[in-house]
Amino acid sequence: MTSQTNIATETLRTLHRIRRQLDDLNERLERGPRVARAHQANVERLEAELQKLRDEARVLRMATDDKQNQLASGETSVAKRRQQLQAASSNREFQALQDEIAAAEKTNEVLEIEILEALDKLDGYDQRIKQAAAAVAKGRQEAEKATEDVAKQEPRIRGDIERLRGELQHCEADLPSDFRETYQRVIRQKGEDALAPIQGEFCGGCNQHVPVNMINDLMLSRPVTCKACGRLLYLPEDYSAR
Repeated sequence: MTSQTNIATETLRTLHRIRRQLDDLNERLERGPRVARAHQANVERLEAELQKLRDEARVLRMATDDKQNQLASGETSVAKRRQQLQAASSNREFQALQDEIAAAEKTNEVLEIEILEALDKLDGYDQRIKQAAAAVAKGRQEAEKATEDVAKQEPRIRGDIERLRGELQHCEADLPSDFRETYQRVIRQKGEDALAPIQGEFCGGCNQHVPVNMINDLMLSRPVTCKACGRLLYLPEDYSAR
């Protein structure tokens, strides 16, 4: 290659490297807050699940307390009727009291079963609430760490971006004049995705075949864009003519 070709090729290589690094840094700069927001959203979801469990447990506990009060009242009623049974003045009154006692005891038996089932459910809720509370605590720790990481990394990333932008400007100034117009046009159209190396006989951006005459133009330090994707092409460092 001629000296002019080397300058153009090496400059395009460097420009592509810098632009890829800038693209990666900008993505990291945007990703950090996204990750932090995702962690915070996860905390809010976990808190909502915890609150839902607590609300369900509270409703069940209130219903269980009400049934326990009903059971206590029913047992008092049975005890009262048993006393009345001893003082019954006729067989008819005695039988009526016995029927009332039997009905009340049946109701009490149903209440006892329902109360036991509810207490089992409450035990299950207590366990689930403990697990949910632990998940919330862990989620908060992870969210705090993510926020701290963003706060630590952001200044460093921004510093690297500013440094690379300075390098980019210096490197663009080194681009031969016959490349600048094409370079600037492609950059306006495609932004960070404007450059691509030749890989064999294919565009490194879209994998479409690049004709030999276009590769020859690159070797003669002529600006060449891919006919398929429009990227500005350059020869990689390890490229050798075949």
